[in-house]
Amino acid sequence: MSAFPNALKTWRKARRLSQLDLAVEAEVSARHISFLETGRAQPSRDMIGRLGDALQLPLTARNQLLSQAGFAARYPSRHWDDADMAPIRAAIEYMLEGHAPYPGIALDRLWNLVRLNRPAEQLYAQLGLRQGDSLLDMMTSDVLPPLIENWPVVAHHAVQRLRTESAAQGGVPELDRAASVLGAGPTPIDQAVGPVVPTILRTPTMRLSLFGTIAQFGTPEDVALDDLKIELFYPADDATRNALTTLAAATG
Repeated sequence: MSAFPNALKTWRKARRLSQLDLAVEAEVSARHISFLETGRAQPSRDMIGRLGDALQLPLTARNQLLSQAGFAARYPSRHWDDADMAPIRAAIEYMLEGHAPYPGIALDRLWNLVRLNRPAEQLYAQLGLRQGDSLLDMMTSDVLPPLIENWPVVAHHAVQRLRTESAAQGGVPELDRAASVLGAGPTPIDQAVGPVVPTILRTPTMRLSLFGTIAQFGTPEDVALDDLKIELFYPADDATRNALTTLAAATG
């Protein structure tokens, strides 16, 4: 028996669906789902696509299911410098550069810094980070916590995000390990908060209070794009807004 039946069952349970639930979403019979999970029936490429949609699988997982069922992978993973990626590169640069004087970054699935706009380069340089470096490594080191005034709260929310992202992808060991390390830290004290929880960063030259938004591509057909996230940071107070504006003016 191929690895497909076990993989399908694992994903179905990860999504907390019964065989009947999945059958309804994929518009097939529960009997057919049962046969697929026991190996009594073999899926077609079209069926794997329908199951992937029903289970809301990332493209990497869809490729794995295809391979496990004996089919070629459908979704490529292009290199950043490929010609086909030119419109994507332009879109990301437009978003990041247009966000100045506020920091903006692009991250891959393992929280590696793929792109940074100039304000982000200036800010992260003070933390010893540059393009290609890992935010996970920084967050789980001893360097960052002393620089974040509200570290227990920030770490708590980072743990929730890491676990959510890992679960959505069927379990990512790197994200799970980082969540475990951060989760072992001090418990945040309950206190009144605003609409969002800012990260209050104290660098050698300034104190910044920032909150962020996350954007992803809506219709990815490429594994690399499916994993890519764009984070744009905004000032949570006037002092931070003025500090970022002044920094941008001073550096041209």
